[in-house]
Amino acid sequence: MIKVLIVDDDFMVAKVHAGFIQRTPGFAVVGAAHTGAQAIAETERLQPDLVLLDIHLPDINGLDLMHRLREVAPELDVLVISAAREVETVRRALRGGIVHYLIKPFSQADLQERLEHYRSAYQGLDLAKDVAEQSDVNRVFGLDRVERPLPKGCSAETLKLVEAALATAPGDLSAAEVAEQLGTSRVSARRYLEYLHDEGALDVRLKYGVGRPERRYVVKGR
Repeated sequence: MIKVLIVDDDFMVAKVHAGFIQRTPGFAVVGAAHTGAQAIAETERLQPDLVLLDIHLPDINGLDLMHRLREVAPELDVLVISAAREVETVRRALRGGIVHYLIKPFSQADLQERLEHYRSAYQGLDLAKDVAEQSDVNRVFGLDRVERPLPKGCSAETLKLVEAALATAPGDLSAAEVAEQLGTSRVSARRYLEYLHDEGALDVRLKYGVGRPERRYVVKGR
C-alpha cells in the first residue's frame, strides 16, 4: 500500500483530495497538513511514500518546503497539486524532482490517472529488478504510450504477424523459429523481435549450449 500525505492549506480541498485517493486501489491517505510546519512534522512522523503538495501555503512556498520534507524523508516522492500556472513555477518544480504537476481544479479521473502511473512506473521500477531496461525507464517518463517508428525496412503488417506468432506459441521462440514460421530471413525476424523487446512487449531468455547463447523470446509475463 502506498502511503500518501496531503499538504494543502484548504481543509475542504484536502478532504476532497483524500476521497479521490481513497477510491484509488493501492493508495491510502495517512494524514493531512495545512501549513509547512505541520507538513514537516507529519512527514517525519508518518514517513509517507508520496506527498500531494500544494504550492501556496500560509507559511512557506511549497517548492521550498519540498526540499525540507526530503531532509526528514529522503525517499519521499512529490506530486504537486496547485493552481499556480506560471511556466517558471512549473520548471522549478520539475527541476526539484517531482513525479507530476497537476493544475487545479482537476477531476477524480485526472488525479487517479497520475496516481496509477506513479504506482506502475515509479514503484514498479523500484521493486521489479536490480537492473533497469530501457522500457522500464521509458515507462517512468511516460514514453511507453508513444509508439516509436519501426526499424528501417520493417512493416506494420509483418510486425503483427510476429506478435501473433509469439502470442500463440506454447513457449519461447528463437529468431530462426519465427523466421521459419513467417517465411522471412532470420535477420529480419530478429529485428522485429528486438524491437518488441525494446518496447517492453517481450522478455528474452538465454539458452546456453555450444558457442554463443541463443536468444529466445516470449510474451512478457508469460
